[in-house]
Amino acid sequence: MYAICKNEEQFVDRWMDSMQEADQIIVTDTGSTDGTVKRLRERGATVYEEEVKPWRFDHARNLSLSHVPEEVDICVCTDLDEVLSPGWRAALEKAWQKDTTRAQYLFNWSHHEDGTPDLQLFYTKIHSRKWFQWSFPVHEYLTYTGHVPEQTVFVQDMVLDHYPDNTKSRGSYLPLLETAVEENPTDSRMMYYLGREYMFKAQWQDCIDTMKRYLALSHWEEERSAAMRWSAYSYSMMGNLQESARWYLRAIAEAPTMRDPYVEFAQFAYKQGNWPLVYCLTRHALSITQKSLAFANMGYAWNETPEDLCAIACWNLKLYSEALEHARRAVEQSPNNERLHNNLQLIEEAAKNDS
Repeated sequence: MYAICKNEEQFVDRWMDSMQEADQIIVTDTGSTDGTVKRLRERGATVYEEEVKPWRFDHARNLSLSHVPEEVDICVCTDLDEVLSPGWRAALEKAWQKDTTRAQYLFNWSHHEDGTPDLQLFYTKIHSRKWFQWSFPVHEYLTYTGHVPEQTVFVQDMVLDHYPDNTKSRGSYLPLLETAVEENPTDSRMMYYLGREYMFKAQWQDCIDTMKRYLALSHWEEERSAAMRWSAYSYSMMGNLQESARWYLRAIAEAPTMRDPYVEFAQFAYKQGNWPLVYCLTRHALSITQKSLAFANMGYAWNETPEDLCAIACWNLKLYSEALEHARRAVEQSPNNERLHNNLQLIEEAAKNDS
């Protein structure tokens, strides 16, 4: 197990408890001023204290990886704000084969207030000791440098949960991404993340322009759909509703088996009061029952949101019986939501009077 950290004392005990199944836990601290290093050592971690200037995540992770002994078979990279499910080692060893180079597993990037997963994707930060290095200054990822074809396995029953400190600034991300694109102007991954970061910063036109550059580089349908969705959202925030709708339609056409573009377009149509469109989009979204295995699945595409939107659309279209079905399912998925309960009561009364 290897990791980088800085000022994460609050996470040390939880992280160390989660990582105890490893033979060795190696941490590279990049400048903590709290008790992170002391507590890690008290808990049994091997800690190196090193400075990375100028700061780049790939340099920090490569430095951390360099401290892992050469004889190690399997390297697991996590961050201190992450927790592995108990029994992860047995699950990993069961899946790992002699020629395996990398392992894939479920990553819950965010959670609802009740602790259930929100945004989910599949991570591949488990790898053999040889033939790997970290690339790119931010949103860094493992690059395989071996001469034989890669062999990736999926690890059943291994889940990594992310519980971040949301007070931490991500202010360094934008300049690091701009540096990444300068260094590798044809890398679609960095271009995508840069465009998304512009959206996070409400730099709407920069997001749109960057995503257009990304689309000229990439053939990954699910990610292309996401880029189109972020462009659509940016157009809507700029007040260009016609262009926004056009990009949502393109996003659906690009990845028709993902719920996300249907639900996001339905949210857009809801704001316009276009109930027939909301109805059609949510019905189609709900007909998709399999999450993507290749790309991040947004939580709002799989929680009560599509049922709730469909219920509201049915109500406005006077389809009260159908509205009742969707409203009940929305409440089942979010039983503590007072608004959903109020909506259900109104729809029940309307359905009763309509009958």
